[in-house]
Amino acid sequence: MFGKGVFVIAEIGKNFIQTEDERPVAEYLANAKALALAAKEAGADAVKFQTHNVEDEQLNLPEVVSPHFKGADRYSWVTRNTNATPFEEFWKPLKAYCDQINIVFHSTPMSRGAAEKLQKLGVELWKVGSGDILDFVTLDYIAGTKKPIIISTGMSTLEELDRAVDFLKRRNASFTLLHCVSRYPCPPEDLHLASIEFLRERYGVPVGFSDHSIGIDSALAAVALGATVVEKHFSFDRGLWGADHKVSMTPDEMTALVAGIRAIEADPNLREQYLSNDIVRRGMGEKGKVLQEDEAVFRPYFRKSLMAGADIPAGTVITAGMLYAMRPQAHAGGMPSEEYENVVGKTAARILRKYDPVTPDAMI
Repeated sequence: MFGKGVFVIAEIGKNFIQTEDERPVAEYLANAKALALAAKEAGADAVKFQTHNVEDEQLNLPEVVSPHFKGADRYSWVTRNTNATPFEEFWKPLKAYCDQINIVFHSTPMSRGAAEKLQKLGVELWKVGSGDILDFVTLDYIAGTKKPIIISTGMSTLEELDRAVDFLKRRNASFTLLHCVSRYPCPPEDLHLASIEFLRERYGVPVGFSDHSIGIDSALAAVALGATVVEKHFSFDRGLWGADHKVSMTPDEMTALVAGIRAIEADPNLREQYLSNDIVRRGMGEKGKVLQEDEAVFRPYFRKSLMAGADIPAGTVITAGMLYAMRPQAHAGGMPSEEYENVVGKTAARILRKYDPVTPDAMI
């Protein structure tokens, strides 16, 4: 479905939220539509949003605040996003509008419950954010739909990425990896663009680039290196209130990026021009998968633990539907979400109440 050229994604995410005070759903929808239209006019192939379902994503721990956004604690922020985007009043009309203007709509489900909402919309593909590459509860669900998956690789070790890729390949999933550095914003010299070739050689799958730097040079260099997908955050103004506006590309910048990508596709001789750029050369890094210190700080907030998704009586065989994978792992107390396959099919040794952490001693 990606076509013959580089697939360009305008990552709108939650950038339809632009003020600290809550606004009506109708205003959020109008903002989202305006951003989708601007992305279409700039030449993007797709728009991507972020879909939340607080019930099975985020534990109610108001003291947890992510380093990249001090504007709200995580539970309040996820709750606000869940309430701001009701299925009938927001997601359905937004998907219909994107279909109308002929731009691909997709969204990152932040949990299995969010993925179930998107599945009802008939999305054509899935995006998995860097924080969720080990959320095997959600990965199992979306792999089962047999739709293409795009998965970002930021804030992860090579061993973790190996495990996620193995999980998807065992399910015969069709997927593209995006090289990504989870820093907001990321200095261009720290992008480690050589990882694009490393990932392609190691896993034998298409590789793209999810770029959190400001500007277009590094993204164009990624295309010169063979990236098949380019994703950039998208907003009308980097000064707006919210988590991701500050690392976003404006419509004029997106227009320039798309023009540059199409120029490289039309004239491969331009590749060396972009790769010789001084800031790009300094940002190549070594081939490999690097977890940077500034990325590692996000892991306790965004990694997930296995929790009971319902009351589970003692003696019950645990099924996939009984499990939630929830943030933040640092406070949840359950087994890491990547232990999902080691839990499904086991028998509950004692009563598990909804939201109890699933621990080794809870199973036999």
